[in-house]
Amino acid sequence: MSAPVLDIRGLSVSLPKGADRPLAVEDVSFSVDAGELVCVVGESGSGKSVTAFTVMGLNPPRALRAVAGEVLLQGVDVLKQSTPAMRRLRGEKMAMIFQEPMTALNPVMKVGEQIGEMLEIHTGLGPAKRRARVLEAMRDVNLPEPASLYHSYPHQLSGGQRQRIMIAMALTLEPALLIADEPTTALDVTTQAQILALIKDIQRRHGMAVLFITHDFGVVAEIADRVAVMCNGRVVEQGPADRILTRPEDPYTQMLMAAVPSLTPPARLQPKPAPPALEVKGLNKIYGSSGWFGRGRRQVHAAQDVDLTVHPGETLGVVGESGSGKSTVARCVVRLVDPTSGTILIGGQDVARLNERRLRPRRRDIQIVFQDPYRSLNPRRTVGQSIIEGPMNFGMGAAKALANARELMEVVGLLPEALDRFPHQFSGGQRQRICIARALAMEPKVLIADEAVSALDVSVQAQVLDLLADVRARFDLAMLFITHDLRVAAQICDRIMVMRYGQVVEQGLTRDVFGNPHHDYTRALLDAAPGREMSFASAS
Repeated sequence: MSAPVLDIRGLSVSLPKGADRPLAVEDVSFSVDAGELVCVVGESGSGKSVTAFTVMGLNPPRALRAVAGEVLLQGVDVLKQSTPAMRRLRGEKMAMIFQEPMTALNPVMKVGEQIGEMLEIHTGLGPAKRRARVLEAMRDVNLPEPASLYHSYPHQLSGGQRQRIMIAMALTLEPALLIADEPTTALDVTTQAQILALIKDIQRRHGMAVLFITHDFGVVAEIADRVAVMCNGRVVEQGPADRILTRPEDPYTQMLMAAVPSLTPPARLQPKPAPPALEVKGLNKIYGSSGWFGRGRRQVHAAQDVDLTVHPGETLGVVGESGSGKSTVARCVVRLVDPTSGTILIGGQDVARLNERRLRPRRRDIQIVFQDPYRSLNPRRTVGQSIIEGPMNFGMGAAKALANARELMEVVGLLPEALDRFPHQFSGGQRQRICIARALAMEPKVLIADEAVSALDVSVQAQVLDLLADVRARFDLAMLFITHDLRVAAQICDRIMVMRYGQVVEQGLTRDVFGNPHHDYTRALLDAAPGREMSFASAS
């Protein structure tokens, strides 16, 4: 057998003094052969990304330093290479696709020029040949009209297109090793399926070794040849993908597998008959822009005649691709944006056209939990100050607000003593729990969760989903749950509403929509769900 493209042997990487453990990565060993795709999985802080960044030589040297082991790339130990030598290896021998292309791409540089920059640095091709090579690379990743997109800036492209640009850039020099660090986490299920198929196709055609980092086990089931499971900086289990996913041996791997949500909706009790907590009728939202002197006006109908009803104690899931209108509907309902027309009834009162003065007393009735808890919390305020701010603005005394905050911290599974800490002192899952506590402090009738668990590890995601189900039942909340993760929707939602291009194309009981979808678009979404045919070990 030929030597592996990537061979990591006994790698240890130190953390700065004062960290929660001395080593970010400890005695890690695994390999990736040519034409093989190895997935590295584990929770946040397990060492997945540190391992990948060590291979690429991208870790900050003062904070993260390799103290033991070898990282052999086609027989060359990258840990012993000089900075100029590493620059040559990056692009020529190995390349990386990052999680968020918008932060990885230069916002003031055309995407074609960014791909061409790789060729300018690493080859002696002239401008005409570079441009031809760039267009070929863009066609290789199935981008439409490459000649036109060549002159586009990153913000002018969709998320899926930006990720394809990143892949084109990584593959321009046909590296032997491709590292993909959570490249599909923020993408819709259909776009995700396209990107995964694209990576597998290019891997086969070029015979590349691929190291794929993810916390999505549906993705692992779809693409992995082998899997390495990391926990607290160590590889606790590795082996063929089918064996790891269906017959895991290590308790930590078994715990991860058990936390993977099933695509089969469980049996649910229907809520008791009661007047709707939220009722939306004929909701429309039109965004418009105009050019000079009113010419070139362009309108986007983000929500078209949307009707929905949510009863106390019920969860309505809203699913669809980016641009389908899911978040627009949520923001209109919570009045973060003003609807163009329609009715929004909260507790029987129409809030759609109330001005801010009349709307303010009703704002406590509907609260929202956003996708990114770190951006939702003020980094300069303690979490206790963030939780009590809303109730105090509505007239509650400081002592009572603080007492309620302590109770809510226990409700969301955190210690009341943590109220004096700042957001950066918590993990991502803990911060999301704090955001839920802050929303509950207002004693709302309706809670909106806008992609509230999409960025969380599978085990933390399961905990937050259990928490949401618990608080919904405890406080008899009506919940509007917006997600692109069909597995999550199947487990938490009583009913499902499917949106496309601003319109509701199908809605009904979750078990009916998942078991017998009527609309072609709904069927396409379900068919695109990664790992849909895999039965994970101990999955509920």
